[in-house]
Amino acid sequence: CLLILVGAFAKSAQLPLHTWLPDAMEGPTPVSALIHAATMVTAGVYLIARTHPLFELAPTAADVGAIVGVATLVFAGTVALAVTDLKRVIAYSTVSQIGYMVFGVSVAAYGAGLFHLMTHAFFKALLFMGAGSVIGAMAGTQDMDRMGGFRRAMPFTFLTFTVGALALAGFPLMSGFFSKDEILAFALGRGDGYVVLAILGYAGAFL
Repeated sequence: CLLILVGAFAKSAQLPLHTWLPDAMEGPTPVSALIHAATMVTAGVYLIARTHPLFELAPTAADVGAIVGVATLVFAGTVALAVTDLKRVIAYSTVSQIGYMVFGVSVAAYGAGLFHLMTHAFFKALLFMGAGSVIGAMAGTQDMDRMGGFRRAMPFTFLTFTVGALALAGFPLMSGFFSKDEILAFALGRGDGYVVLAILGYAGAFL
């Protein structure tokens, strides 16, 4: 099960095998949207969920998956605060969200983990397409330090990007809120050390 986890971590960009994902954002924005929203980076989460009978027989390995998932979601959320490249910020947010999914399927919240996989696919694709719209308007510039005032210049992009960002942050009544909340509630319900992981999960959502 630990070896299966290594494969899942490499495929789904979890610590310490996460560095390839932000670098993969050099391609065109629609490709980025497809990579992040569809099956590619979430395949590791699906692998853990599909092999769940093995992980239920190896609870230590499942706990390792949960701890790494939480560490990844907090770490990637922190890095995203410091990065100024627009697409890299969204890429690190993907690493963080996949940390949530790995956390969910590792604490036996399989339905919640795959529910977050599904909601994430939609709001992350929306964010990448919005980023493509902004980068196109900026003639290819991706440095956020040189951006501002898009609300008046591109109101439709502003609206859709805001919706995607609120869903990503788990704002109440947005899709991300329901899927994240289900994972965290399940972890809290298991008690013991899982409560600490759930609190860190809330901290990641706040980031």
